[in-house]
Amino acid sequence: MPIFRGIWQRVYTAIATLSWSVLTIGFVGHALVSWLLLDLAGESDLTRDAVTFAYYYMTTATTVGYGDLSPGGQMGRLADIVWVLPGSIALFTSVLGKAISDIGGYWRKRLQGMGDFSERQGHTLVVGWQGARTRGMIEELGIEHNRGERIVLVASGLAENPMPDVIDFVQAEELSYLDGYARAGAARAASVIVRGDHDDETLAATLAVRGAAPQAHIVAYFQNDSAADLIRRQFPEIEVITSIASDMLVRAARDPGSSRLANLMFSSRNPDTAYSMKVPQGTAAMRYFALFCALKQYHDLTLVGIARADGADLNCAPDEQITGGDTIFYIADARCGPDSIAWARLAGEPA
Repeated sequence: MPIFRGIWQRVYTAIATLSWSVLTIGFVGHALVSWLLLDLAGESDLTRDAVTFAYYYMTTATTVGYGDLSPGGQMGRLADIVWVLPGSIALFTSVLGKAISDIGGYWRKRLQGMGDFSERQGHTLVVGWQGARTRGMIEELGIEHNRGERIVLVASGLAENPMPDVIDFVQAEELSYLDGYARAGAARAASVIVRGDHDDETLAATLAVRGAAPQAHIVAYFQNDSAADLIRRQFPEIEVITSIASDMLVRAARDPGSSRLANLMFSSRNPDTAYSMKVPQGTAAMRYFALFCALKQYHDLTLVGIARADGADLNCAPDEQITGGDTIFYIADARCGPDSIAWARLAGEPA
């Protein structure tokens, strides 16, 4: 009958793969039969209580054999030779091998991108792998991450984690599939960087990330402006980046040294780097020039501009009002969090 056939198939599979349930049943069953045989053989010193028998059985199974407990009669020794010794040692070896295999399989599974990081939160996701380019970006991110948190890479077509000492890896069948983002903990991620092999892949991945991580700050890189403009129009909250190489060439030709300035401002490997910070909600309004002077005096930060929903301004008027919720850009030797700024003191600073 189909029911019995299904039960037999499950039992056969469990035995063939030496599942933990089969090993547990085998170990307990063998121990009970061993106790019964030794008790029938008159070995009451070994079977008089559960603790004594368990001690004897485990020292036998592990081949430790302290010698303080052993069968005293011929029948007890015969039971040991025929049943207790070979069975317990074989079962213990099987359990040990199964444990080592499962532990190795667990780490091998994580290395091959089959792990589950869905409970992680506040982390950074990197979507897509382009060899040395992505490796360099992850190394840059690692410099920024000073709390020991690990980045999660979501990529397709990789045999195993390309940077196991630095990141965790989730293998995705396609970057547009949501399953990989669920295992990567995208729903609780703080930020996501998307860069596919081409703009079509980046576009599909960005849409998938938008659905999987609605609360995260998403940054996507596109080679051409057409796909980038589509994302900008549909999802203005996503930060879209396109190549500025040609613009930088023109600017460097017209304004010598401007390329070095850009490298300094956007490289985490150098001092005097540009950062951003959101002004806490509820902060009293401040004039741009007053805030510029106060940040420089009390925190050694150089204010260079502000950003709001309608865009960014890097050449603000001295009387421009800055309030809670605005994002300010500043240059400093290291990132400065909003909690480290005495906003009430700065708001009362005269120009």
